[in-house]
Amino acid sequence: MAYGNHLKGKFVGSIVLHDSKKYGLMFLFIFITAAVIISTVVFPFWNLIREDVYEEVEILLNERGKCYADTIDNIPKTISNCDHKIGDIVTIKFGQGLANAVIVNP
Repeated sequence: MAYGNHLKGKFVGSIVLHDSKKYGLMFLFIFITAAVIISTVVFPFWNLIREDVYEEVEILLNERGKCYADTIDNIPKTISNCDHKIGDIVTIKFGQGLANAVIVNP
């Protein structure tokens, strides 16, 4: 006497997924893959790591502890905690393409 469906004594370990679950998992996989591809194209990882640039600049303005200087990349640099006077020549360090800088000792 047999009860239920038997597979001749063999155990089948596969998971049965309904069509809605299959499509859901397929959509999730495609969505994650597309997000990874688009994020690396639009915002590449190496943009997180900026090259440090050192440059000798002249202080153009000192206003309430913030100094401003112009650099070769034509992005005005803001230097916080600055006690230098207008016209002083200092060496600054800044990330390529960024507006903030710090004064360093040469």
